Amino acid sequence: MYILTDIIRFPPVTYADSDGLLAIGGDLSVDRLLKAYNSGIFPWYSEQQPILWFSPDPRMVLFPSELKVSKTMRQLIRKNQFKVTFNEDFERVINNCATINRTGQDGTWITADMQNAYKKLYKMGYIVSVEVWQGKELVGGLYGIWLKEKGVFCGESMFSKVSNASKYGFITLVQWLEGKKIKLIDCQVYTSHLASLGAREITRAAFVKYLE
Repeated sequence: MYILTDIIRFPPVTYADSDGLLAIGGDLSVDRLLKAYNSGIFPWYSEQQPILWFSPDPRMVLFPSELKVSKTMRQLIRKNQFKVTFNEDFERVINNCATINRTGQDGTWITADMQNAYKKLYKMGYIVSVEVWQGKELVGGLYGIWLKEKGVFCGESMFSKVSNASKYGFITLVQWLEGKKIKLIDCQVYTSHLASLGAREITRAAFVKYLE
């Protein structure tokens, strides 16, 4: 287990254990977070734990050209079922991501400290927030870190209060990012939800090459 110090430095990602856990400790300063994401590392821990840093192998990613839009989603998009905005209400998006009930999950990894850290990143222009509206109600959303110089978007979390809202927002985001010549979207770890949208696993070594 690699223990971080005040010096903003991470060990090589190949030092991570079989669960992807690479290091423990440090802080959530802007500089450390940006160093982490640019190195293929992200923080993931619960309220009772110290800060844990992960770099899993394999890595779940989505290449924009491989986005899968189901017949149901295409119909919803044609009907303009939802309105999607960008960077209009990040605080409510991250708060909903932190507080919404998730099956099989006890508590949240988006702690108060984590929220404060990402709010700083947002104010500095490193985060993209996606809001999904039904009328005047915020019914879904997601956010992540956009490494513009690398052409990589690191998805962090999403929420949905009505069926298909987060998928609708994610599809809209991917299409928007594709217009920005994004190389890939980092989805971190496998979920069937992301796989249904076209995300797939690649080796950590292959993923890190996109960050070089």
